[in-house]
Amino acid sequence: MKILTRALGAASIALCLAMPPAHASVVIGGTRVVFSAQQGEDTVRLSNPSDNPALVEAWIDTGDPKSTPDSVSTPFLITPPLFRMDAHKDQSLRIIYTQGSQPLPADRESLFWLNVLEVPPKPSGPQYAGRNYLQFAIRSRLKLFYRPANLPGNAIQAPDKLSFKAADGAGAALVAHNPTPYYLTISSLSFSADGKPIDGATGMIAPFGDLRVPLKGLAKAPAAGTPITFATINDFGATDVHKGTVAP
Repeated sequence: MKILTRALGAASIALCLAMPPAHASVVIGGTRVVFSAQQGEDTVRLSNPSDNPALVEAWIDTGDPKSTPDSVSTPFLITPPLFRMDAHKDQSLRIIYTQGSQPLPADRESLFWLNVLEVPPKPSGPQYAGRNYLQFAIRSRLKLFYRPANLPGNAIQAPDKLSFKAADGAGAALVAHNPTPYYLTISSLSFSADGKPIDGATGMIAPFGDLRVPLKGLAKAPAAGTPITFATINDFGATDVHKGTVAP
């Protein structure tokens, strides 16, 4: 039995190694969508630089990675929701805010997720006749931030408002507080003492919310007054570096 199990395991590994990697043919223009309520709609650009067509389906969910187009309910309309994308062609997704049955909060951003599902065409040609093959549908998920009009401050300066203090409980950690109406994403964090980024010290902080930032490799959180360097991701998907201090 052990020999059979090992043989099956080896065969499975060999099959996986023989399989070509799955690559998305459809390229999305951007890594996030910042939807301006003042505009009322937004456009996401897609391109297909490959030599093959693809079937594309798009929808928006509220954070469930297992969502499907027929199971979601959001105040947005995407057009076209389903389409064929030919090789070396571009396509625009138009996103429209419909308000729905309940308006979104006007004093802070709201977070949604844009899903773009790519289904490759069925392989054709004599080389596939009578042979087994695997096909992968590839789904990309992008954060969609709904930004109400006339929010105080601005998204560029919002990360400078973050405050940090030592966290209570087991393990060295900091609590990052976001006093702004914008979602803020920390992509790295380090202390001026050694300047080395701390593994896992990342995360997204909701408007007016807190985030516990674990400090792996440290016995205790840094003392009050310790300078901090942290990076955040801006509206364009780029990284901005900021300075802070551990509060008492």
